[in-house]
Formats: sequence, structure tokens, C-alpha cells
Amino acid sequence: MTRRKLLRLLGIPALLGSSGFAWASYARSRNPYYQGPVSDHFDGLVFTDGRPVTKGLADVLRWQFSKREREAFPAQYEAPPQDKPPARVEGLRVVHLGHASFLYQVAGLNILIDPVFSERASPFSFFGPKRVNAPGVAFADLPKIDVVLVTHNHYDHLDVETLAQVHARDNPRMIMPLGNDVIVKAREASVRAEAHDWATRLELSDKVATTLVPSYHWSARGAFDRRMALWCSFVIETPGGKLFHIGDTGYHDGSLYERLGREHGPFRLAALPIGAYEPRWFMSDNHMNPEEAVKVMRSLRAEQALGHHWGTFQLTDEGVTRPPEALTIALEQAGLPEERFRPMRPGLVWEA
Repeated sequence: MTRRKLLRLLGIPALLGSSGFAWASYARSRNPYYQGPVSDHFDGLVFTDGRPVTKGLADVLRWQFSKREREAFPAQYEAPPQDKPPARVEGLRVVHLGHASFLYQVAGLNILIDPVFSERASPFSFFGPKRVNAPGVAFADLPKIDVVLVTHNHYDHLDVETLAQVHARDNPRMIMPLGNDVIVKAREASVRAEAHDWATRLELSDKVATTLVPSYHWSARGAFDRRMALWCSFVIETPGGKLFHIGDTGYHDGSLYERLGREHGPFRLAALPIGAYEPRWFMSDNHMNPEEAVKVMRSLRAEQALGHHWGTFQLTDEGVTRPPEALTIALEQAGLPEERFRPMRPGLVWEA
């Protein structure tokens, strides 16, 4: 592959000369994913979660090229045996597929959240973060999928190849925040992808519904589409209680989760990210650490929490075992039992 082609694939045409600069200026002047009315979190071009943008390219370069205390992941980090889910579950069964991917089986409905079965969380098959364990359920062993929920468009959450596979096999309804449907349909136009704004409530069946709610995060698939697609968390209403699923978030001052806890809680279960948080000076805006995740669990008034977003793809500087170790310490300091907040591994199941 030529340098020019690689740069184009990476979304960096500005490095290609005068025509690249013109393209970059044009790209920044329009939104390729969504055109809609201005709101309190959309200015006509980009989305916001209400916080100022404090990190830019200079900070990325500082992180990548400064002296770093990076603990490399092992080539393989063994996980429990792969799970073989039943066809349907009338209660609630949750299996971790790895990183931020889950299968929720609830009230007869099968829901995939942020499914990533690709070997890399990357736009490339040959470059980028590579998984160090297999998915917690083999793709062939997945039950028929009714609904797919996608929280945002980062490659470790929105994997168009996996979504195309699920579509080809099961043709499920796919629900995601504004703008993300365009990304999915660019890969496979016939996908039943629908995009919605925060506060939208959707019936998934006669027993299950979901509402898109905010999180402290951002979006991008390339160099010139930052915050041009929306991101979200999901509140899921079930006969056995409410579930709260966050794909990615920072903690900020915690006020968002205090509010969501008041508006939607209490919760039977919260699935919360606990990894990809070092170095804190760079990551804290958009990725919370285990101590903050415990605070979010308490703010949401969640009876049980499951920790994810660790142990499969190395995205940041902490070692593969640091998140569960830090979670144990955070729970002890909060005076909470370890079983209240379980760090998940691919293939592990939680049932209620």
C-alpha cells in the first residue's frame, strides 16, 4: 500500500498537498452523517455534551510521543470458555462478548450491544488494536438476534463488518444515535438501521423498551468528523427492572449520572466501563476509571454492576489486569462487597 493511499484511508488527506487542504476545509464545513435542526446539543455541524472540548491533536501527540509508562498487553490473555446461550430467555441473562460487547437475553428478546467480532478495533484488518482473546460467544453460537443497540461510532464499539454479518443472518432492528445509521448503511444499504436523539423512547417488544440518554463522550471515524455523529447510553426497561448500559463515558463532576439516577433509576443492573483510562491527564474527559465507575453505580442506584471495556483490546496505557485490581480497591474504599460490581470477562454470564 502506498503512503498516499494509507493516508487517505486514515482520513488524513490534508497531508496530501493543496487538494488535500481544500478537501479538509470542505469536510470541516459540513456534516457527512446528519443534517437536522439546531438543539441544545447540536449546533448544526457538531454535537456536544455540554462540556468544552479540552483536548486536541497536540495533546494526542504529547501522549503518544512523550515518555510513557505503558504496560503492554500480552499477545494472549486467556478468557473463560466460550458460552453457548439458549435460544430465548424469559428472565434476564447477560453474557459478555469481550471489551464493550454484550448479549442481553431478556423477556424473550435477544439484544446485542456494541457487537465487535473483528480481530481488530480499527478501520484496517492489518493495523490497530488487536484482540487478545476470542469473543465470549462464537458468532455461529449466537441465538437469533432481534435488536442491535450501538452507543457510538468509535471502532471498538461500531464494527460495520460485524453488523453486516448480523444483518445477513438475522436482519435485526438496529438502533443508534443520530448520524450513525449513515455509517452503517454505507457498508450495507439494506441494514434496518435507525438513528434517534437523546430522550427518545422506543418499544422493542410488548415487554421491553429502551431510551437513549446522554453520556460524557465524543465520536469520530477519521480525522475530520469529530463529534459529527451523536453518542449515547441506553436505559432498558424490562419486566424484571431497569437496566443501564454505558458504552463509554467520562465522569466529569458526576452530575449527569446523579440526574439520570433521579430520572430513570433505580436500576436492577448497570453495565459500566472500567478500562482504557490511563494516562488520566488525557483520558479523564472521556473514560472513567474504576473509582469513578463505583461512584456512577451509586449515583444510578444500581443494585448490581458489571464492569467492561477492559481485557480484550489495548487502547491506553494501563496493563491488562489493572482495571479489576483498581475496582477491588475502589469497592473496598467505598465499603461495598466485591460481588456488587463484577468485572466481566469474555464468556462470563450474569443471570437474574
